[in-house]
Amino acid sequence: MTTTETQATPATTSVDITAAPADAPTQDVRLSETAAVKVRALLEQEGRDDLRLRIAVQPGGCAGLQYQLFFDERSLDGDVELEPHGVPVVVDRMSAPYLSGATIDFTDTIEQQGFTIDNPNASSGCACGNSFCG
Repeated sequence: MTTTETQATPATTSVDITAAPADAPTQDVRLSETAAVKVRALLEQEGRDDLRLRIAVQPGGCAGLQYQLFFDERSLDGDVELEPHGVPVVVDRMSAPYLSGATIDFTDTIEQQGFTIDNPNASSGCACGNSFCG
């Protein structure tokens, strides 16, 4: 499982993000009920009804690819729009194959707080837990 809140000194790794598996479906990106509750609360705090949770994969991090979760009002060409548990979610077409089958959760414990991503497509990760190899 990789998380989005831990940090470490990044190592240099080159990964070709255009080499994503083209046949991977995106409709099975999942958002746990706990994560959905947290996203709805954050969206309510923003006070805007045009925002959606964007889940993306970008080059970077210790292992070559890193996750990004942020609120976005934009619609990009090729976006896949989902609505798990009534939460508006978008995934761009380049990130979609890397996120197929991934589950986004939210953890709030004494040791850890934040969103986590359990991604079956991550062939390896890094010690910081913030990046992966696809």
